[in-house]
Amino acid sequence: MSEHLHPFAPTALTRADKERRLQQPGKVIWLYGLSGAGKSTLAVALERQLAAENYITQLLDGDTLRLGLNRDLGFGDASRSENIRRVSEVARLFAHAGIVTICSFITPLRAHRTLAREIITPADLIEVHVAASYAVCARRDPKGLYAKAAAGNLPGFTGRDSAFEPPADGEASLIIGTETDSPEESLRQLHPFVSAQLKRP
Repeated sequence: MSEHLHPFAPTALTRADKERRLQQPGKVIWLYGLSGAGKSTLAVALERQLAAENYITQLLDGDTLRLGLNRDLGFGDASRSENIRRVSEVARLFAHAGIVTICSFITPLRAHRTLAREIITPADLIEVHVAASYAVCARRDPKGLYAKAAAGNLPGFTGRDSAFEPPADGEASLIIGTETDSPEESLRQLHPFVSAQLKRP
């Protein structure tokens, strides 16, 4: 079927045109880690900081997309991979429009992160592992998910019944440990790292 598809003609605005108009490069910052590690908190804080610096941003969050675009997906291996594939394609489109896109997804397997990297491309992707242990995340349990998993009411829960694979050496662009650092301290690590890769055209 793909031979019958015809993407937009070259007469459409190029990515460079859009980046010049917005005065910023398109980029995808992908935060991953266990539920409760602090991904969403950090994503929101980063977006607010970048917005204060006049960057145009878009936040893509796992729970939000599962209520809309990915509401037909479950939590089995195939559904998790499809979830990441769809999100990666959306993030790639935003990046090509010159938008700084912040993604917050558990992304538990290295294969998932490889898939995202292949779709978005390494040049456009900043991979950030938001690292906290299962025990610490279970104590926080902001959504009550760990309690449900412990009671057997949440089969396939990541880190308990389903694996979370930490990044291999050199895989993550940045690792932020959130077990003891406050959200403010974590942002002080993340923001300058991201800003250094957002050189305005």
